[in-house]
Amino acid sequence: MNSEEIVDLVKTLLDEKKAEHITVIDLNGQGAIVDYMVIASGTSNRHVGTLADFASSELKLRGVRTEVEGTPLCDWVLLDIGDVLVHLFRPDVREFYNLEKMWGEKSPRPSSAKPSDLAALSEAHKSSLSSE
Repeated sequence: MNSEEIVDLVKTLLDEKKAEHITVIDLNGQGAIVDYMVIASGTSNRHVGTLADFASSELKLRGVRTEVEGTPLCDWVLLDIGDVLVHLFRPDVREFYNLEKMWGEKSPRPSSAKPSDLAALSEAHKSSLSSE
């Protein structure tokens, strides 16, 4: 499967499990180490975990090598599919990291989180990474 086919399949799989705000960022020609980034939100930690499990299982069934990181907390799960990275977030975590803006997406969603919420979220995420 080429990168475009993987992106199309991932979008279909995520949509099937009711992922929200699925965004694809084309990184070809931008000096990135991957061709595409897919970003989507789940409604809760459990939903993010379900999205990750379902997508990785279905990809593996089709012979697509997939590495998964971030499943203990499931606030941000990364699926590494070679030339495609899939980021699955809880909505507040997605707002905080705002990858769409970082990678040049033209219309990022406005943030509704307060600075104090974001600082606490950042600390919680850092501590979860050190415990993995």
